[in-house]
This record gives sequence, C-alpha cells and structure tokens, in this order.
Amino acid sequence: MTAWDIKPQGVQGQLKTVGGNAGELQKALDALIAAMAQAAQAAGTAVPGSMSGMSPQGPLAPGAAPAPGQAFLSSKKAVGPVAAALGQYLEQRKPEFTSMYERIEACILGAATATNEYLEGDLEHAKQAQDAARAVNLQALREQPGGAR
Repeated sequence: MTAWDIKPQGVQGQLKTVGGNAGELQKALDALIAAMAQAAQAAGTAVPGSMSGMSPQGPLAPGAAPAPGQAFLSSKKAVGPVAAALGQYLEQRKPEFTSMYERIEACILGAATATNEYLEGDLEHAKQAQDAARAVNLQALREQPGGAR
C-alpha cells in the first residue's frame, strides 16, 4: 500500500472523461427508450378499428365499475403485441442497464474517495474505497466521507 503514487490531477482528468462518457451513455439510453416508446405507439394494436380507445357506453352508477369484458374499453388504449414485446425487451434489459449505471457510479466514487483518502494519508481507507469500487459496493462508498450524493 505504501507504494501508491497517485497523481490527483490525472485522476481528476480521468473522472471528467468517464463522467462525460457516462453522460453520453445516459443520452443514448434515453434515446433508446424514447424510440422504443414511439415504435410501440406506432405499432398499433390487435383491436379492430377505433375500439382501442373507446369509453364504456351508457350510464354507470356512481362508483360502479364497467361490466366485465369492458375494462379494456376505458380511456387507456389497448396494447398490441409489438408494444408488449418491446416492453418485455426493455424489462429484461433493465438489470443490464442498472448494472452499467452502478458500475460507472462505483468507479467514479471509488476513484475519487480513494484519491482523497490517499491525499489525507489514510491508506487503509483508500484501500477500502478501492475494494468497494471493485466489488460495486455502492452502499460502502456512499457511507465513506465525501461519498454521499
């Protein structure tokens, strides 16, 4: 541990680069989700004609629910098979998107915290921050001084 030779300016430069790249990744993921939402909406439904957006007909008693079988005729549009498939795709990819975010956050927090501890001469805390980043232990990184968001 005493052989560390960290150059804080170099770490700061790398953190700026990683932060910029993380911002670009966030923009790409946001664009992906927006494009898939548009595709799902444009794909239509398996419901014929204008039935996909109909409201129930006739008077309803206050607090009464629509008759069985008419629940899909509320103000919400019916979802078609393409929209459902796109939704399932995004849902199955959610853990991967979350993992990317958590790893990026762990790297940034770990590098910054370890560097700050190194500068203060606390090599044990620096090693703990480095280990927490390697293990993607965000809770440990957030609990360290300067790690809270």
